[in-house]
Amino acid sequence: RLSVCSKLCYAVGGAPYQITGCALGFFLQIYLLDVAQVDAFYASIILFAGRVWDAITDPMVGFFISKTSWTRFGRLMPWIMFSTPFAIISYFLIWFVPDISTGQVMWYLVFYCAFQTLVTCFHVPYSALTMFISREQSERDSATAYRMTVEVLGTVLGTAIQGQIVGKVDTPCIESPFFFGLTNSSVAMEELNMTHDTESLTDTRNAYMIAAGVIGGLYILCALILLLGVREKRESSELQSDEPVSFFQGLKLVMNHGPYIKLIAGFLFTSLAFMLLEGNFALFCTYTLGFRNEFQNILLAIMLSATLTIPFWQWFLTRFGKKTAVYVGISSAIPFLIAVVVLDSNLIVTYVVAVAAGISVAAAFLLPWSMLPDVVDDFKLQHPSSHGHEAIFFSFYVFFTKFTAGVSLGISTLSLDFAGYQTRGCSQPGQVNLTLKMLVSAVPVGLILLSLLLFKLYPIDEEKRRKNKKALQDLR
Repeated sequence: RLSVCSKLCYAVGGAPYQITGCALGFFLQIYLLDVAQVDAFYASIILFAGRVWDAITDPMVGFFISKTSWTRFGRLMPWIMFSTPFAIISYFLIWFVPDISTGQVMWYLVFYCAFQTLVTCFHVPYSALTMFISREQSERDSATAYRMTVEVLGTVLGTAIQGQIVGKVDTPCIESPFFFGLTNSSVAMEELNMTHDTESLTDTRNAYMIAAGVIGGLYILCALILLLGVREKRESSELQSDEPVSFFQGLKLVMNHGPYIKLIAGFLFTSLAFMLLEGNFALFCTYTLGFRNEFQNILLAIMLSATLTIPFWQWFLTRFGKKTAVYVGISSAIPFLIAVVVLDSNLIVTYVVAVAAGISVAAAFLLPWSMLPDVVDDFKLQHPSSHGHEAIFFSFYVFFTKFTAGVSLGISTLSLDFAGYQTRGCSQPGQVNLTLKMLVSAVPVGLILLSLLLFKLYPIDEEKRRKNKKALQDLR
């Protein structure tokens, strides 16, 4: 049996991936555009290429790990140990503005891709470590529950640290005469009447680096707790008695499994909707709503709401079924996403929408990992003589999710460039504000509705799940 201390040490290892991922997801786009002053077209290339490269590295790292020999530290721990210091360096350099006239785009592209590779070298072996900490399934399940709790808290921590440190500094903006006369709204006039700081962005850039240093320190601390508090047990891996399975043969079988394709397609559109909301919400709050000094608190409200409602959705899916939880949880965001762009700019309404969006984010965070095991069980019943495909189910779900995240970030930033986004502008042209409304409301709502149609085709309901469970017990 695993002690509570061992489970906690194992769970803490999941925090670095979530803390850094949340900080990058919410803040990297606005940082590249308004602080590093990268052209919107090149920023879209950086964001797209980095996330796509991140998706590609998952199966690559998994393949190399499978070929790694055992050492006295284990087979997985050395990957975590040696990737950590280089990951910290590359993460810090993402938030550093180099004093170079040319090559700035290449700087961010190289270090963003480098960090994604190195954090994959941490997170893939960490995820696989679940199978090597205990022989007992119940102990592994318990450790996973600890891990999910810490990972959700990590998303809150990443948002809070990055948002609160950066939010304390006013990012100077440039007032353009072009914006005068475009609108008489109170929000726009309030922005235009501000005293605009035309001095350097030194304070803002320093704030981003301080936040990167704090998050980097937490990354190292969590990695040390994991390395010192968890022992990788080789005997757990030797319990596997199945014959080795060809990777491509297993991939072909998995991709021909109907329930998996329908489930993954539904969650891909759901993930794409929430990724668009995540990547553009800071810009939307800053420019369209006019809450330049409040967006970090609004983001924190979203993540706190998501954290607090995960236990509710766990109870809901147990009580009413997982398909019902999908319909209710994900669709609950639609009226609030519409309200935030239809109603006049109001801080209280925006916080209400943020809390409501967090409730749907919690459902979208929890449900894929709850429903994927049901698909694996269904696959086992249909292919009882084929073993060892579990990793393919999970790894390719992560692969497709990351790939769509890269596509969404790239397309959204490119759309802002076409709309005429003004770097460091105190206000933006009407076309930019319209584009931001589309990216955080109309497009996500359409994607959510499409995903709900796909979930309608998903065949594993509660009755089917109970039959599969009984059939698997009989088979065993």
